[in-house]
Amino acid sequence: MTLSTGTKLSHYEIISQIGKGGMGEVYQAKDTKLGRDVAIKVLPEEFAKDANRVARFQRETKLLALLSYTCPYSVLILTSIPFFHSIVAMIFLYRH
Repeated sequence: MTLSTGTKLSHYEIISQIGKGGMGEVYQAKDTKLGRDVAIKVLPEEFAKDANRVARFQRETKLLALLSYTCPYSVLILTSIPFFHSIVAMIFLYRH
């Protein structure tokens, strides 16, 4: 499921898709509560029905959170949102 510009996931508003891989799609989004850009990784609907994939997604997120002091990706939230399944929000790093 590709999300379009303006789609809202809780207090995150999708700006654009910035990547797609084996475990999900990644979007640049605006955190409307704090006024900052974030990267949102969404677990695809077909994977959300697979307990092993969900567990892998959660392990990957926890690993990123543990590595945040040596890694530029700071995990902000891991949650489930109705109709979108599991998502993770991370600090968005601008590329120059």
